[in-house]
Amino acid sequence: MSDTEIFMTEMYDEGVVTEVIRPAAIVPEESARAILVELALHDVQNGGVWLSDPSRWARYDRAWDSSAQQGAAQLVGTVQVAYGTPTRYEITIYRATITRVGTEAGWTVMSLCDEALGFGGLDLATCPRASLAAPPKPFHW
Repeated sequence: MSDTEIFMTEMYDEGVVTEVIRPAAIVPEESARAILVELALHDVQNGGVWLSDPSRWARYDRAWDSSAQQGAAQLVGTVQVAYGTPTRYEITIYRATITRVGTEAGWTVMSLCDEALGFGGLDLATCPRASLAAPPKPFHW
């Protein structure tokens, strides 16, 4: 079963927690660089527990059996991110999901985000936030 199939199965299972981060957390350039380096060093292909791509960071409960085989490792949760926003070198964190496996192991949205942000010397509670603009006025004829 692929990572995507496992994630979709977990999404419809009890114990799954998804939280939209409002306002979105903005990772400054220096911290963003440090986080990306550490995620690469802790990648499942290097014996670590993280699998990252430009739209999400996935945390597993243990290292994969090999760089291409997930084996018994189970997805704990994911952090949804957007690179290059609001500025070119920043990263926006806007959603996190904890799977049933992660919930049973005691993971929370805060602890998952804090582990990833910790690579850059940040945590979710103190991470800079996006400024929210006032909603537009309603259209009237």
